[in-house]
Amino acid sequence: MPPRRKKQLLRIIFLGSVLVFLSVAVWLMYKWLMYRQVKFTRYPEFGITIPNNYGIHGIDVSRYQNIIAWEEVKKMKVGEVQLGFAFIKATEGIGNMDPQFQRNWRKAKSNEVIRGAYHFFIASKDGKMQAENFIKRVELKSGDLPPVLDVEQRFGVSRAQLQREVKKWLQTVETYYGVTPVIYTNVDFYKQNLGSDFDDYPLWVAHYYQQEQPRIGRSWSFWQHNDQGNVNGITSKVDFNVFSGDSTTFKSLLVP
Repeated sequence: MPPRRKKQLLRIIFLGSVLVFLSVAVWLMYKWLMYRQVKFTRYPEFGITIPNNYGIHGIDVSRYQNIIAWEEVKKMKVGEVQLGFAFIKATEGIGNMDPQFQRNWRKAKSNEVIRGAYHFFIASKDGKMQAENFIKRVELKSGDLPPVLDVEQRFGVSRAQLQREVKKWLQTVETYYGVTPVIYTNVDFYKQNLGSDFDDYPLWVAHYYQQEQPRIGRSWSFWQHNDQGNVNGITSKVDFNVFSGDSTTFKSLLVP
């Protein structure tokens, strides 16, 4: 074959290979986007859209939901959606307890709503002392969700100090209860302030009003997808959550 023809053939083969590579890349990107895309259904009774293909739904509450009629929460069912769990604010900082915690904790249990308690973290305060505040107020029983650390602000401290105090809280609580705590935060805060050092902890991630799964590379257990829901028995707006797995996976996460 003449050198000129050979060079033309090689050029054609090269360009063909590039086109094949680009076609595969575009196809893979499309499949990835379709994987992340989540279909939602609007439920007028709840006042929000809820992501499809999740079977376990729940809410989280604090004093801002005032006095909750837990029997009404338990009874509410719309289509296939029924609220099966509730995260309840217990403590904040080194000495504060949510004024509705004891009532919510007791009433959720008596109405057979699976309950979990969370602590709002003040990064400028000692992590171990904050853990002790939580431990003093929260008695976990078999069938409860693991303790949760709500960390979403730096309060002026460095990233290194934040991580150091968060680790104190997590380690103290895990040692006391014998279960691995859950971290609650939003996508950006996790990426910027926590990161891979905390990837072994179950994650409850906030990501609102997005028609896709939370944009985070690591796995997550709970997704707080909306903060404007309506629930029978609660007079104010409520955060809505879904669990990422099936009922067997959910049960395996509970306190034994």
